[in-house]
Amino acid sequence: MCMDDCCSSSSRRDFLKLGAMLTAAGAVPLLSSLQARAAAEPDAPVRIGYLPITDAAPLLVAHNNGLFEAEGIKAERPVMLRSWAQVVEAFISGQVNVIHLLSPMTVWARYGSKVPAKVVAWNHVGGSGLTVASDITDITQLGGKTVAIPFWYSIHNVVVQQMFRDKGLQPVSRPANAAVAANEVNLLVLPPSDMPPALASKRIAGYIVAEPFNALAEDLKVGRVQRFTGDVWRNHACCVVFMHEHDLDNRPEWSQKVVNAIVKAQLWTRDHRAEAAALLSKAGPNRYTPHTPQVLSKVLAPAPGDRDAYVQSGAIRHRQWDEQRIDFQPYPFPSYTEELVRRLKDTLIEGDKSFLAALDPAHVARDLVDDRFVRNSIEAAGGLSAFGLADSYERREEFAV
Repeated sequence: MCMDDCCSSSSRRDFLKLGAMLTAAGAVPLLSSLQARAAAEPDAPVRIGYLPITDAAPLLVAHNNGLFEAEGIKAERPVMLRSWAQVVEAFISGQVNVIHLLSPMTVWARYGSKVPAKVVAWNHVGGSGLTVASDITDITQLGGKTVAIPFWYSIHNVVVQQMFRDKGLQPVSRPANAAVAANEVNLLVLPPSDMPPALASKRIAGYIVAEPFNALAEDLKVGRVQRFTGDVWRNHACCVVFMHEHDLDNRPEWSQKVVNAIVKAQLWTRDHRAEAAALLSKAGPNRYTPHTPQVLSKVLAPAPGDRDAYVQSGAIRHRQWDEQRIDFQPYPFPSYTEELVRRLKDTLIEGDKSFLAALDPAHVARDLVDDRFVRNSIEAAGGLSAFGLADSYERREEFAV
């Protein structure tokens, strides 16, 4: 684990690499590789690329439980990657064909660089939090300090900036050693695995990220959860399932079976949370992640008293929402995509985000998302009610800091 300035340098290189790839010119060689692979292997098996975070759970459960094979399609062992740059590069070039990707990053990929891919389902909801140093009890105490985010195009960045603004704090992006005013919070991109040691060494005052890195900070006793993101934006998507358009258009039956397996994996995970934590852990037969069953259980199958403790501390303020620390439902509600696009326009993001200004939220909700397959899968699984939702493909977004 990197605990000095090499972390921020490495993260910046990753961001610059992604910025280069996610441009029309930068994507060309990768897309050429994708086309060549598709032509050479028209019946390619399921090849999953993932990061070792709980966001990947449905993809990994589907593989572990043989759900792709049960649908009659082949699946290779999922490939664990170390950064979002690696995930995107492997996907655009065709090395993998099914990935979980930060939902805002799909907007950047499709409209910033014209990557021919679409969101076919949500991978999970919630599953993220703002973790701070143990001596911090209010967000205002982050003024003049540095907070880490996993990526500029992330739901974490969108949510935390709104939380700061609501407390009169201004998000900024400055070099690591630059002065930060008392009413400013400096945002620093760090890989999730570098966040707990950076917090422990006091390089940062907090971080907002996917699980299980919030649970890990608690387990290591280096920080406390200030707020869960699902308690700010109710049932928000974080990572979504992203697939190539050429598969969706040219292999619709295969694509349907891929989505069927992922939806069934989500249902299974909802009903087997402790078992899911065990199989995803480093103690599991496939060693999908480097995390302990104890840490993953805190996220997937928390102890009964945890919720009351979080309500008392203020990490949960909307108890009536009855949110799980992480939950699973696959339908990509259009209202969420529309609200996401609106909020991205007003979010501080490094790099050229000029393409966002021209985006129409309603158009993006129709164009970025292909919900044909997931609707079929949901109906076959018993409808949205099987996931604890009202039986409607429309909803109203609830965002309350």
